[in-house]
Amino acid sequence: MSSHLVPEPSPLGWSLDHSYARLPTQFYSRVQPTPVAKPQLVLFNKALACSLGLDASTLSLPESAALFAGNQLPAGADPIAQAYAGHQFGNLTRLGDGRAILLGEQMTPSGERWDIQLKGPGPTPYSRQGDGRAALGPMLREYLISEAMQALGIPTTRSLAVVSTGEPVFRQKTLSGAVLTRVAASHIRVGSFVLFAALDDRESLRILTDYTLQRHFPHLGKIEPHQGLNGDSTPNPVLGLLEAVIESQSFLIAHWMRVGFVHGVMNTDNMALSGETIDYGPCAFIDTYDPDAVFSSIDHQGRYAFGNQPQIAAWNLARFAEALLPLLHPEPDQALALARRTLDTFPLRFEQHKLTLMRAKLGLFTEAPSHSNLIDDLLHWMQSTRADFTHTFRTLDPRLLANGSAPNLADPVFLAWHQRWTVALANQPQTSHAVEARMRANNPAVIPRNYQVELALADATLHSDLTRFNRLLAAVTRPYEESNQPQEFINPPPPGTPHCPTFCGT
Repeated sequence: MSSHLVPEPSPLGWSLDHSYARLPTQFYSRVQPTPVAKPQLVLFNKALACSLGLDASTLSLPESAALFAGNQLPAGADPIAQAYAGHQFGNLTRLGDGRAILLGEQMTPSGERWDIQLKGPGPTPYSRQGDGRAALGPMLREYLISEAMQALGIPTTRSLAVVSTGEPVFRQKTLSGAVLTRVAASHIRVGSFVLFAALDDRESLRILTDYTLQRHFPHLGKIEPHQGLNGDSTPNPVLGLLEAVIESQSFLIAHWMRVGFVHGVMNTDNMALSGETIDYGPCAFIDTYDPDAVFSSIDHQGRYAFGNQPQIAAWNLARFAEALLPLLHPEPDQALALARRTLDTFPLRFEQHKLTLMRAKLGLFTEAPSHSNLIDDLLHWMQSTRADFTHTFRTLDPRLLANGSAPNLADPVFLAWHQRWTVALANQPQTSHAVEARMRANNPAVIPRNYQVELALADATLHSDLTRFNRLLAAVTRPYEESNQPQEFINPPPPGTPHCPTFCGT
């Protein structure tokens, strides 16, 4: 990839390369966006545009709506829809970009490579009788939540723009159409590998593995031609790729659990090898702490419940390892042994990341065996009392015992826990100011609470009023700050607030 000449930036800053489109055609289909009637720019991310090397001032003007809707193409675009498969609720399905088109890979002034993808620009060869369109509400949700995740310090795809199309989309009811411009380190998925494993296309697996190594893990080296395909036992970096993806996913899922994020649709086509959170369909953040919390309207069995996310990640990673078996070792038994041994590291990696992050939430700098029980006991108390996850952590303060003003001190279980916690803090050398700073930096004051998100989306989609949406966006992109934040976005939901199911948005 690095040897290919990247074009000089256009006047608007577009510098699009097409490394994925230089792969063989079984990996994608060339396709053009379908023009829409009356595109209007709804949201534009100036800060992200600047980081990409784009002319944010010009691209934020109303006339840029035609570009972000797909009516026009940026300089140097070569649109494709990517092919992949996915285990949807555990069932293997052949998929592909049914309502997304990759315009190219923006090369930033610092040499970074970012996919620029349109979501909702019309049908592709993978649409499966779908219209290839997206509705305004789900695209606004993705913009809001992905920017919140970025501000929370969690690896994520980003949103550059949302454009309304002036056309309806028909689901259970008629909705306003929209196109979102998504920015990602790449759109290589576990499902990308699953497709060619299902087809028993080993050469395509080798090509895709080598491409992924070069793009995301160049330090692991390259696969030599025909390596592992003809009994050649020459060492290869495929095992390193599996280890790297397991590590990045254990880190990512631990961060989800840190802030109470529920992805909602953890199919294998929604696990990105870049380690980013991708696809914000039926996602939400928990209010009261509940490992069984489900928001997706179609997840009737709780497969993707909040507390199940580590186990589902491990399941998805096992599917990735299965796809890599032909390249891991020429002897099937040895390949399987390598895969199992490596997959077995996921639980420990996840628990280590989770413990590190939860220690930070409690202001703990040192490591002690008792910390694990301390964390688990707090979570069990929160579950039994239906305490608000975010608010409980944000309001923890060891000094409150002294003046008796700590919330929940009337609860003897919490009081006993609080005393154990203050002892743990006293056994470390850091000052109380350092403890407070650590907790403030790891416990958000504001998250995009689902009921607030729904209110903002209702105003935007039903009344064309973005006032509440923009206020909420401003708040969740400063999640660790309390000053000058609207109290309504900090407080837990009022009593009696109904549970709001979420939808995939397809």
